[in-house]
Amino acid sequence: MLHKSITPLAKTWLKAAILFVLVLLIRFIQLYPQWIEEYYSITFFQKIAELLRLLAGWVPFSAGDILYAMAIIWLLIKIILLLRKKFSRNGFLQGLGVLVSRILLIYIIFNFLWGLNYYRLGISYQLQLQPDSYNITDLKELTSLIINKANAARRSIGNNSFSYTSNKEIFEEAQQCYKAANNKYPFLAYKNRSVKSSLYGKLGNYMGFLGYYNPFTGEAQLNVTPPSFILPYTTCHEIAHQIGYASEGEANFVGYLAAKESQEKLFQYSLYFDLYTYANKALFVRDSIAAIKNNSLLDTLVLTDMKAYRKFVDSYKNPLEPIITRFYGSYLKANNQPKGVRSYNDIVAWLIAYKKKYGDI
Repeated sequence: MLHKSITPLAKTWLKAAILFVLVLLIRFIQLYPQWIEEYYSITFFQKIAELLRLLAGWVPFSAGDILYAMAIIWLLIKIILLLRKKFSRNGFLQGLGVLVSRILLIYIIFNFLWGLNYYRLGISYQLQLQPDSYNITDLKELTSLIINKANAARRSIGNNSFSYTSNKEIFEEAQQCYKAANNKYPFLAYKNRSVKSSLYGKLGNYMGFLGYYNPFTGEAQLNVTPPSFILPYTTCHEIAHQIGYASEGEANFVGYLAAKESQEKLFQYSLYFDLYTYANKALFVRDSIAAIKNNSLLDTLVLTDMKAYRKFVDSYKNPLEPIITRFYGSYLKANNQPKGVRSYNDIVAWLIAYKKKYGDI
């Protein structure tokens, strides 16, 4: 009798209340990174991620991109219907309750499938590295080392043509990088490859992204429209997300650990080309003269590639990109990355810590 007396409005908000309690439980769990590391990231998440990659990996296109498109269309239809509908007070509260419940449910699923990785101990715990503060001497030594490696890798290619004939080859080689890295670091195991070309590559150029991970399908999507020397290291970065390294700084560093294992010239060049941009940018903040001088030490072929990439990026500049970047930065801050989009630059501290411990990068 009591159950029958509950109105539809009360049922809706009761569901929302239950989901809210689950959200509070998730927020409580996020306070315990050791527990997340041991019981979620390196155990439960790995099984879930492998299953998702197995289910979506065989699809020749990005299933996640289709899912996103369907979600956006569904949302637009719901908004239009909502605006056209006349609500009573109870009807409005009912609709609001349904909306709140769905938002809370998406948050719960997101954390179940992926989001808790933002709160793990991560690669610093696994490698016993302390990527803390560094000085100007550390930066100059790092940039000098990267310049030498970037120049050598570019010269080994020999000219402006790159050997890979398809994106699939790059994706396959990235998987081989992780297999090699796994021999050194058991926690970098990567099974069931699911790396796809993004269906929104051109759009991504206007929005400023090179790749992204879909936590609902386990796929890594790559924007394959930029110059080809950008793709290898970016692929390794996105695979790092697939195996549980959520923060952008960590994904950059794990991508480095994998990419440097490649014997392929393009992968070596892609890696050190990207690392140079991060390291020299950090140096520029502290010593702009030294950073500018570093550019003169780059091989002419590297400088040519740098100009080509800058021209590519500039060709897609638009007023919307800074807004999207700000929005994404807010998303990162909300997920335990207080530096926002500057979290990518944490790779510099990781590299210096790694160099101090192992003597080279």
